Amino acid sequence: MCGKSEKTDAEWKAELTPMQYRVLRKAGTERAGTGELLHNKRTGTYTCAGCGADLFASDEKYDSGCGWPSFWKTSHASNVAERVDNGHGMRRTEVLCSNCGGHLGHVFEDGPQPTGQRFCINSASLGFEEE
Repeated sequence: MCGKSEKTDAEWKAELTPMQYRVLRKAGTERAGTGELLHNKRTGTYTCAGCGADLFASDEKYDSGCGWPSFWKTSHASNVAERVDNGHGMRRTEVLCSNCGGHLGHVFEDGPQPTGQRFCINSASLGFEEE
């Protein structure tokens, strides 16, 4: 993470909704099937809800059936960072916004081709800019 967008915890709490704060700043997870952008079919760009960095294009989104917005790749790789997450008794790859360090979700190797990746992302961590 490059930490370009550095704010205090109090600033994050004031700017984000309680759910966005819990997900982005505390690595929480929204309940499956409840996210506002889960069924979004509009054309545009998915952004970080914390700092506005471009993350995913709408044509990279697909319905994986997992209960969270899923993407088979990111066209904005420099804005997405990964790190090992050993929490909850599992070894996973956490996905973060490389600009503000916000927790986005996880990436798994069970997605569609050509990448085989499934970026499983919390709606609360995303904004959406329609084209």
